[in-house]
Amino acid sequence: MMQQSMLERLETVERRYEELNELMASGNGDWQRVSQEQASIEPLVSKFREYKGTMKELEETEQMLKSELDPDMAGLAREELENLKRRSDELLYDLRVSLLPEDRSSSKSAIVEIRAGTGGEEAALFAADLFRMYVRYAQVRGWKTEMISSSLSDRGGFKEVVFEVAGSNAYGRLKHESGVHRVQRVPVTEAGGRIHTSTATVAVLPEAEEVEVEIRPDDIRMDIFHSGGPGGQNVNKVATAVRLTHHPTGIVVVCQDDRSQLRNRNKAMAVLRARLFDMEERKRQEEITQERRSQVGGAERAEKIRTYNFPQNRVTDHRVGKTVHNLAGVLEGDLDEFIEALAAEDRAKQLEEAFG
Repeated sequence: MMQQSMLERLETVERRYEELNELMASGNGDWQRVSQEQASIEPLVSKFREYKGTMKELEETEQMLKSELDPDMAGLAREELENLKRRSDELLYDLRVSLLPEDRSSSKSAIVEIRAGTGGEEAALFAADLFRMYVRYAQVRGWKTEMISSSLSDRGGFKEVVFEVAGSNAYGRLKHESGVHRVQRVPVTEAGGRIHTSTATVAVLPEAEEVEVEIRPDDIRMDIFHSGGPGGQNVNKVATAVRLTHHPTGIVVVCQDDRSQLRNRNKAMAVLRARLFDMEERKRQEEITQERRSQVGGAERAEKIRTYNFPQNRVTDHRVGKTVHNLAGVLEGDLDEFIEALAAEDRAKQLEEAFG
């Protein structure tokens, strides 16, 4: 059954829809703005009206069953009643989801940061595996990836890698990947064949536009230096690497992968904007509720969110208790099963908070 407060909210939206229809018919007002607003709420109004119609049919069917019916008609009425109840439940769920606050960052591109954790060289190799996994996932979805910054280990892994995933809803799909990822396998560096456990951390940030984050020039110190590769050798003879230090927050961003100093500076600024935007979003989330924290930040980063177990060909996401025995496929970018489960869990938490 729909709560009264929810019913009132939906009736308000429906009245606004009728007002917009009248404005469209009269030709008054800003036609483009009116038509855009009308189109944005039309699916919700349509679903609300279907819900009301379904509830009316359900009530009529219940009344019919209270009257004297022959066995065949009564059987058909009971079957129809079950179908109507099932449909009304589906519509009610969809309406609740539609009324949840929209995550304004979900449609954005993403900046992904992967860092080797515990495990030394093996952790760096695992970080490289995760990098390739997300690049493959982006390719499957038609998104573009661009390297922003990286620090290679001696065996070709990543001590740290930062890259952009550009595409519609990239952040919305990847945001739950933030946290500590754990791998259990026999490292290439292990001669005795013993299984080791290593970790890498993943942070997914929504890409921020310049207008969304104000960065005062006086708050930044920019240092230019020679790019360094494994072992400390210079990649370029010309100093093109850029280090930005944001004095108010202490955030430091280094970008050295491009041979152009200007492009390195622009990439570093993009990462800085994303981190500052992320900080503001986390503050906003904590003001809304102390119980629900965003996936990007807070205590959740310290938890091991997923385990990749090579001997058992198993990948387990500990937040939703989901396990698949397709480790090679997951590392090739087959992530949708986890992403959908995490999105459903997130919606369930939001619905619980909003509607009880």
